[in-house]
Amino acid sequence: MSARWSVEQVESVAPNPAAITNAQPLSTPNRWAGLGADDRVVWGSCKGSGAEPYDTAVDHVSVGFRCTCPSRKTPCKHALALLLMWAHGQVPDGVPTAKVEAWIGRRLAKQQAADAPADARAPDGEAAGSEPDVDSTSGADGGSIDDDAPLPEPPPSDEERDAARDERIARMMAGLTELDRWLDDRIRTGLADPALARYATWDHLAARLVDAQAGSLANRIRRLAGLVGASADWHDDVLAELGILHLLSQAGRRIGQLPNSLADAVATTVGWQVRQADVLGGVPDTDDWVVAGRSDVREDRIEVRRHWLRGTTSGRWALLLSFAAYQQSLDTSLEVGTSLRADLHRYPGPALRALVGLRHGEPVVARPPTQSVAQACDEIGRMIVAEPWLERVPTTVTAALARSGDRWLLTDHEASVPLLDSPRRVQAGSGLATLLAVTGGRPAELTIEWTPHGVTPLSLHLPDRTIDIGPRADSSFVGAA
Repeated sequence: MSARWSVEQVESVAPNPAAITNAQPLSTPNRWAGLGADDRVVWGSCKGSGAEPYDTAVDHVSVGFRCTCPSRKTPCKHALALLLMWAHGQVPDGVPTAKVEAWIGRRLAKQQAADAPADARAPDGEAAGSEPDVDSTSGADGGSIDDDAPLPEPPPSDEERDAARDERIARMMAGLTELDRWLDDRIRTGLADPALARYATWDHLAARLVDAQAGSLANRIRRLAGLVGASADWHDDVLAELGILHLLSQAGRRIGQLPNSLADAVATTVGWQVRQADVLGGVPDTDDWVVAGRSDVREDRIEVRRHWLRGTTSGRWALLLSFAAYQQSLDTSLEVGTSLRADLHRYPGPALRALVGLRHGEPVVARPPTQSVAQACDEIGRMIVAEPWLERVPTTVTAALARSGDRWLLTDHEASVPLLDSPRRVQAGSGLATLLAVTGGRPAELTIEWTPHGVTPLSLHLPDRTIDIGPRADSSFVGAA
């Protein structure tokens, strides 16, 4: 057995310090299967967020890495975690699998070809009589370690990535400048301008923002078009949203001057795309996550499902999104009223949005902690202060359903919040009808979704069960957007 690496040696091959930080949560043997090492290679299969484990191998003699994960970093966090365990003596000696043997064999053949005398090489640079090498030592190809594995597409060079990033930033900055100019025109002409009632006025701007790589702002513009004339006080609603758009356009053009966390939040809100593989490559937030509520909405012919999760230990909220086009299915793997111990990987910044990584065990029945209406408003306020452009925020309250004039309210002895677009007549089978029938006007524990125009009840938490009453894609909850 060759000399085992030290932790300092492992750190020296990491692409950056953050890679070691991301690898440390994975460097525990209970997250791996088939671990082994010999005098040439160390190997194992890491249980990742995908359906299949990531097969990882490291040649610790001539230093090469191979992993079936989608990361483009070399070495990836799985290879670094494997080396950290080996450095700590947590990898047993063993005999390599056939796949690992084949990978090492190809590496040795390549080295022998490179070391062979010039007259012993074939004209094309291969060793005479040798098979063409089909191996890549990159840990980023996402393929298998099979003998017949095809060569992956080479990743773009740093120069190509930088050029693509700079081009996209330039387009986005130009789009934000155009948005601010358009907002100035709207304020100068006034909200009584008949052009605001034409959907094309908004759609043309949204299309230009899509071209400028600011798709999230384009979606806000299209939703804003639906507010025109929708209520008696629609001018107030439209003006408030125009103010948020102005805030985002100004912040987006000054991202370099903002604190890192706020800059990340602004970038993703404007429309900067973050690869799921990069999100899953971050340090996980492991907790017992209560699935507190669910809501479905339709946005531009796409069904969007929101699952709101609350951490039992941290008390932090997280948002899981799933999307479905026509005749496709939304995510049904999470059941409201259950708790799941899992790794959540959050998007950059103080974002609520996250992705589920590794799940530990089976879901159990649970409900989130509750609070008064006033405390819930404080919690919502703190989240809005961190990100003023949030359109939906979850919380759980103990409150009773009541009527005040033409509006339904959720109220307790301290405060009240109005329901979104309260109906005058309650439709049978709606979420509001279920809430009235079950509670009879008595206080109950509810998970609600706040919007600037009112709240929507999502789930009713009873002592023995939770009733999911949130708006569904295939049916309309009275009061849903």
